[in-house]
Amino acid sequence: MKRSLLAAFCLVASFTRAEAADDSLKSVQARGKLVLGLDDSFPPMGFRNDDNQIVGYDIDLAREVARRLGVELVAQPIDWNAKEQELNTGKIDCIWNGFTITNERRQAMAFTRPYLRNAQVVVVKKGSGYSSLASLKGKRVGLQAGSSAADALAAAKDFQASLKQVVEFKDNLTALMDLEARGVDAVVMDLVVATDNITRSQKPYEILKESLAPEVFGVGFRKNDLALRDAVEAALESMAKDGTLKKVTTQWFGSDISVVGK
Repeated sequence: MKRSLLAAFCLVASFTRAEAADDSLKSVQARGKLVLGLDDSFPPMGFRNDDNQIVGYDIDLAREVARRLGVELVAQPIDWNAKEQELNTGKIDCIWNGFTITNERRQAMAFTRPYLRNAQVVVVKKGSGYSSLASLKGKRVGLQAGSSAADALAAAKDFQASLKQVVEFKDNLTALMDLEARGVDAVVMDLVVATDNITRSQKPYEILKESLAPEVFGVGFRKNDLALRDAVEAALESMAKDGTLKKVTTQWFGSDISVVGK
């Protein structure tokens, strides 16, 4: 009986210490800043406009979340291929930039619930003759290093094995430039980013109907920063309830494709 009571006391004490150790929200509020890590060439989620200001759908959402938390948003460009290191060393408080939730990433960090649906698709030049994944057999395909496109391609083992070469780029825009120059025959990337780029640039690209993988976006935090994660998630849910999320999403995508509270 005494051992049971002692075990119960130790369990409660351990939870109390864990909760006390999670000062992630208090730390952000004490600093007065929420530092968001992003790839600043990832339109429409986060990118630089003609005035070199960082803007985007995720930036608008994050700025409103920060306001509701009583802090200022700081958008910090990072090396996307080293994003987990940037997070774990404390240089940023979260990763919020069309960040795909995967089982592997769930093991390394804490995620909010999804806020937007997406998919990994293949972009080719119009008139190229490529109409399916099979038609790209023996061809060169580009993608962003360290991205969920790389994960999706690795999971599509037969398709990957059929390719002549997979070429990694620093960002999607560079990959698309190489596609335009015929350096690669196709680019694997996010549907929302591909659609936005084709609409904005009016360049002769098209998206294959056959996609690689459906996915969802979330906001990533350090594994133990649950207080901050929960506060951001609660702010997004309140934005969904009062119509703010619908308004911002419609402004960027033409309709409300967000999934918070749905």
